[in-house]
Amino acid sequence: MELEIIIILTLSSLAFLFAMAWTPLWTSFLYKYKLGKTIRNSGATPIFSKLHAAKSGTPTMGGVLVWLTTIIFAFGFFYLAKLLPFDIFSQLDFLTRNETWLPLGCLAASALVGLLDDWLDVKGKGTSGGGGLTMTHRLLIYTLIAAVGALWFYFKLDRDALHIPFLGDFHLGWTYIIVFIVVIVGTAFSVNETDGLDGLAGGTLLIAFASYAVIAVMNGKYDLATFCAVIAGALLAFLWFNISPARFYLGDTGSMSLGITLGIIAMLTDSVLILAIIGFIFVLEALSVILQVASKKLRGKKIFLSAPIHHHFEAIGWTEAKIVMRFWVIAGVSAAVGLAIFLLDRFH
Repeated sequence: MELEIIIILTLSSLAFLFAMAWTPLWTSFLYKYKLGKTIRNSGATPIFSKLHAAKSGTPTMGGVLVWLTTIIFAFGFFYLAKLLPFDIFSQLDFLTRNETWLPLGCLAASALVGLLDDWLDVKGKGTSGGGGLTMTHRLLIYTLIAAVGALWFYFKLDRDALHIPFLGDFHLGWTYIIVFIVVIVGTAFSVNETDGLDGLAGGTLLIAFASYAVIAVMNGKYDLATFCAVIAGALLAFLWFNISPARFYLGDTGSMSLGITLGIIAMLTDSVLILAIIGFIFVLEALSVILQVASKKLRGKKIFLSAPIHHHFEAIGWTEAKIVMRFWVIAGVSAAVGLAIFLLDRFH
């Protein structure tokens, strides 16, 4: 285990350095071609539009930094291990069918869809308030990608059990497919809603993926742990440039792909309910949106000044930095609680 942990930490650090090194090239490209997010004031979200008007023009698609670094590392060390006769490359190769092919494939597929969404938004094309995909379209795409993963788990990996801490595994049969889809779609939606302030989604995702690297190690899934650690390293580099005032934003290419991937990792490690604790901020953000929409439809009035909830705190006068830092603190504590429950369940 000691060697595996050294490899995990090494690759995470290399991912951070590699992502930091090519960030200037990517940001130069984004600014050169004016691929910035437009804050549109359509009248539907007046508070949000007023609070974020100054951010209009800041490039989106920063999530490319994270997922492309991860793909380069996965395939880079895979082919180096095949082509060069050195044991070190075989030890650094973490691309395996049982652990990382599926999450990597879903990461890449959803990242490309998110990239298209970001491009449509930047160009003012599409149907979402003048640009990009609507939430309905996004949910349909999340569902399609999740369905592929669910079928892979059920038929290829022969998985149909949901683990409940301290109670054990419950075999669901074919309904496992439905549960899988709900988990993936819910996680993707939640992460997407969290991506609204400088550093907020990046920091909370970093904590979540680092936590799942630990969980994967405890499950003996070292390649999956390395995969999580590489994403965490790349996220740390992204966060360096995303802290207020952000150089660029995560964009749908980042939030969509990382949300879906996080959900799949939770399924791979039999820790779906733990995800709700580790990702408490994601749950809170999504729940605030759902409650806001339901209240407006059923009662004709809002619960929050603006949703997701981080915009509500902005509206009542909290500074962006205060909101993000406090949400990071909450995410850190909830991750610690989630890991504690995971370990207690494992060893009880």
